[in-house]
Amino acid sequence: MPQFISLHHEDSAAVRRELAAGLCERPPRVSPKYLYDALGSRLFEAITELPEYTPTRAERSIVDTHLGDIAAAIGTGGTLVDLGAGNCAKAARLFDALQPRRYVAVDIAVDFLRDALLALEFRHPEVELVGLGMDFSAGLVLPTELGEGPFTVLYPGSSIGNFTPDEALAFLRSVRLACRGGGLLIGVDRVRDATSLQLAYDDPLQVTAAFNRNLLRRLNQLLGTDARLEDFRHLAVYDVQRSRIEMHLEALRDLTLSWPGGSCPMAAGERIHTENSCKYEPADFQALLEAAGFQDVQGWTDAQRSFSVFHARAAEG
Repeated sequence: MPQFISLHHEDSAAVRRELAAGLCERPPRVSPKYLYDALGSRLFEAITELPEYTPTRAERSIVDTHLGDIAAAIGTGGTLVDLGAGNCAKAARLFDALQPRRYVAVDIAVDFLRDALLALEFRHPEVELVGLGMDFSAGLVLPTELGEGPFTVLYPGSSIGNFTPDEALAFLRSVRLACRGGGLLIGVDRVRDATSLQLAYDDPLQVTAAFNRNLLRRLNQLLGTDARLEDFRHLAVYDVQRSRIEMHLEALRDLTLSWPGGSCPMAAGERIHTENSCKYEPADFQALLEAAGFQDVQGWTDAQRSFSVFHARAAEG
């Protein structure tokens, strides 16, 4: 049976304070971590299957093509720590090459993670499986129960893009410490044409819209807001200057979003900022890794030059 360590203890009062503070900012904002409840995680899985959303397939093609080089850089028989593990499928593709002794799946959606690990156990009974329920959005600090390391931290899917570059630098510095002498394997979405990026985050089937608007249900559940789905639309905007896609929930009419003890008036057209997805040129991201204390950086890309995968070793000290 997989072992489970839960460091994410829902503090409903703290969650309400965080959400209320974000909604009272101008413009209002909500952390993207709240997009990933059980339903949100499944909707994101569906997004990765859309023809317009290419990062997942591009990352998979890079890993498949360069798996030998990746395995040579990482080595075999170690501990693989998977950040934002979800259904664990991305990490599982590495198992045959890396032959990890232990796999630590980290996710805030604990129930979803539990089901994924139980399914993985049947396919890989030789691997020690650990589920770690935690929120690492403010920095990665792994529990002492995992031992001294070294660890290979896996951060796929370009989730690093949810951070601004300054936030990404701070986060990567925490990851370097968490590696405990190991390394990082990370997927990064690249800068490309605005049209394809726009379609990737505003697909014709509106799966991404459902993913984003599900956040309104989360606000109702967690904060007690009176948000109505029909009052908001999903909006994805590409900011060329910042090389990032922004996701918003835009009010379709003048309204007041109310909750016990607070409210947020919104005019028609005003937006709640729900997610960033920053894109990087390979040289810029390599510089970011080195500034965070990583070295021996190796990078691979897909044939379309739309995505990059990097491995870097955590420098000591």
